[in-house]
Amino acid sequence: MAPEVGRVLSVNVGVTRQFEFNGHPAKSAIWKSPVAGRIAARGVNLDGDDQADRRAHGGPDKAVYAYAVEDARWWEKELGRSLACGEFGENLTTEGIQVNDAVVGERWEIGTAVLEVSEPRIPCWRLGVRMNDPAFPRRFAAAMRPGPYLRIVTEGSIGAGDEIRIIERPGHGLTVRDISRIYTRDRGEVERFLTVAKMSESWKSWAADFLEKTQGRSPDAAKPGCC
Repeated sequence: MAPEVGRVLSVNVGVTRQFEFNGHPAKSAIWKSPVAGRIAARGVNLDGDDQADRRAHGGPDKAVYAYAVEDARWWEKELGRSLACGEFGENLTTEGIQVNDAVVGERWEIGTAVLEVSEPRIPCWRLGVRMNDPAFPRRFAAAMRPGPYLRIVTEGSIGAGDEIRIIERPGHGLTVRDISRIYTRDRGEVERFLTVAKMSESWKSWAADFLEKTQGRSPDAAKPGCC
């Protein structure tokens, strides 16, 4: 079988904005816009990109967020309006690759960088602000089209038009869509999170705490970071 190859349709970055939410000051960098040329992927993000709250939205496990144009087109039909690249807050708008079926630990070669799939997006209120619809995060979660977060394994440059080549795919079969499904609907499968070596520590911690709680103990279980 030929290897799956997609491409980067757009590279999108954004800086932190201040705004008001429910009468209180808030900030977010969810507004992303396409950029021309090649962009360095290094450290915990792309050059020119930012996250307002790196405890919840950034860090090594959430350095880059990818969303497929195929899913954006599905949403266009659902919402009845056009959607620009970056409108979901994604850094990479992809085409031709099944991003929601990417497994944890799967590695993508893009340009001169290598990225590793870490976890799905769990939407929070900021996505509702971005989409001008407070109910949208719930719709997004229910649609099971989360898109993956990725770690930067090998620093390099990425640009629109670059091929996305899957160069490594673990055999455990736990996809980012599976994680979203288990977290929102099928928590009887939570133990699977603890069996995957490349699972984010935040998710492993949440899974362990959840399992303890369901066995009659009551730890303080922090939810994995959203958005």
